[in-house]
Amino acid sequence: MSKKLNLLIISADKFPPFRVDVSVLFGEEMVKKGHKIDWILQSADKCSKSYVTEWKNCTVYVGRTDNGISLFSKIRKYIYGIIHDFKIFSLVKRNKYDIIQVKDKFFVALLAIIVSKIYKIPFVYWLSFPFPEARIYSFKVKSTRHPYISLFMGLINKILLYKIILPHADHIFVQSEQMKEDIAQHGIPLDKMMPVPMGVSLKDIPYNVRSNPKNNKIIKPSNEKWIVYLGTLNRTRRIDFLIRVLYKVLKKFPEARLVLVGKGDHPGDEEFLKEEAKRLNVLKYVIFTGFLPMKEAWEYVREADVCVSPYYPIPILLSTSPTKLIEYMAMGKPVVANDHPEQRLVIEQSGGGICVPYDENAFAEAIIQLLNNPEKAKQMGYLGRQYVEKYRCYSKISEMVENKYFQILEMHS
Repeated sequence: MSKKLNLLIISADKFPPFRVDVSVLFGEEMVKKGHKIDWILQSADKCSKSYVTEWKNCTVYVGRTDNGISLFSKIRKYIYGIIHDFKIFSLVKRNKYDIIQVKDKFFVALLAIIVSKIYKIPFVYWLSFPFPEARIYSFKVKSTRHPYISLFMGLINKILLYKIILPHADHIFVQSEQMKEDIAQHGIPLDKMMPVPMGVSLKDIPYNVRSNPKNNKIIKPSNEKWIVYLGTLNRTRRIDFLIRVLYKVLKKFPEARLVLVGKGDHPGDEEFLKEEAKRLNVLKYVIFTGFLPMKEAWEYVREADVCVSPYYPIPILLSTSPTKLIEYMAMGKPVVANDHPEQRLVIEQSGGGICVPYDENAFAEAIIQLLNNPEKAKQMGYLGRQYVEKYRCYSKISEMVENKYFQILEMHS
């Protein structure tokens, strides 16, 4: 397509955004195609005054924030975000946008609907996670400090999302085929939605290249077998599952180590895992790295013998598109994953690992199988990498998104 798009995107991601479906898909691939993007984002760091800046050849209108941990600070941060989102009116009036896109926000989506009607611009909504359902679930399991606020926000957002925002959107990007089916249950037409699964930027992923020993900050003992998990240690993810899996693997491979690369949302998340490891007397076999920059985190993945991607089978996680699974495969690592809709599909299509039920014995047996057969594990890693190159790199995904934008404009004209 020769036409270059002019997009306005308002996202729940903070500035500067780090999620690859924002920073790479839009900040690199869409910009590389010559499209112009303006962003309305709230600052991730302490910021007392809004400002305008350039980021990856995009113009970003950054809103002030309050990063305090008190309930008052959180409410003020939310209010600051709403006030900043009103900038949509002046920007749309001043600039000729082809599409207005809102990602994972609710109140501003109502403003975007109004603006799109006034200026006859297509409104697109991007939903990356079932946030209303997650808030309601947090209330049910009491995993939040303010459960009744979480319940209230979840119920309000659920009404806004399914009764107003999605019915009025010209198109909806969702995270997975499962999310598409889930949303259709609320009366949203299937042909109005397109799944955009998580991908990777292959230029950033180290593959078949040994790191410079001088730059490598980790040293893996030659006699150890590393089982690596990359991701959040948030208690709702139930990573204690992996502690119990390790306990079973150690019976066959005493040299096994579980490497947890990441951190929880609260200090208690990691303490919860350590207590479970102490209970089973395997704490000395678990390595907690804490939060690491991505390049450092990938050094642990590089040294992995097996990578794991467990997803606790609760409804709010069934529609996700796991990034870690694709990152493991992009690095040529064999994966053990549980029977989650997206993971099952990827493993079946790629041959890049073993998909098992969410069961400690099954998970442990699959890991043992790969540790017992390094050549099979290596072949799975190769197949996984081939799959990512063909279907899950953002250069490919951006073509799919770009084509959909042009279809939206054609239908709207």
